[in-house]
Amino acid sequence: MEAVCDHMFNMADRDRPTENTVPAHERVYRNLRARVMHGALPPGAALTLRGIAAEFGVSMTPAREAVRRLVAEGAFKLSSSGRVSTPELTNDRIEELAALRALLEPELASRALPRAHFALIERMQAINTVIEQMIEKHDAGGYVRSNLEFHRTLYLRAQAPAMLALTETVWLQSGPTMRSLYERLQRKAATENHRKIIAALRAGDDPGLRLAIRVDATQGLRMLTT
Repeated sequence: MEAVCDHMFNMADRDRPTENTVPAHERVYRNLRARVMHGALPPGAALTLRGIAAEFGVSMTPAREAVRRLVAEGAFKLSSSGRVSTPELTNDRIEELAALRALLEPELASRALPRAHFALIERMQAINTVIEQMIEKHDAGGYVRSNLEFHRTLYLRAQAPAMLALTETVWLQSGPTMRSLYERLQRKAATENHRKIIAALRAGDDPGLRLAIRVDATQGLRMLTT
């Protein structure tokens, strides 16, 4: 099942240039972006341009360009002294990100509903099975990756790229904090919410789908403020 999820994640990138053809700054950007979104870097983690350049075997220029883009997206903070770090979210910021997810994701799901064919629903069911396995293994990283892929698989069917890009920016900003939450909690409620989402898709139930998505998208973030 883990291979199923990895395959679906790779399918979204099938039309992108291969690793050997992408510019150095793009390669560094994509790798760091994925790490932040999936919570591989904890909140407040410090990095240096020199360290990033050395890790990826590039000069300072592509490392600086990649960091600049990630700072613009809210994935990194850049201090006046040049220190790069992942954000540590305040309660107010968490509430703001939860409100954004509550606005964006139900709308994406609703737009995807008319295109939610049988094969799509079966793929989402397969991903949810992977999520259950990650919970049993206490694999927080695998949980975060699989959980985001569950949502992204559906939202791609909305054919609303600007809205999806905004949603992914929210995921990016909350990634390190959400990973920390999942490491502390048993997130069995997530798969229950996902089953409600799948049931609503099968039934063509737009109000039910919107509600299930809203609960699932905001529940975890708001647990951080209690």
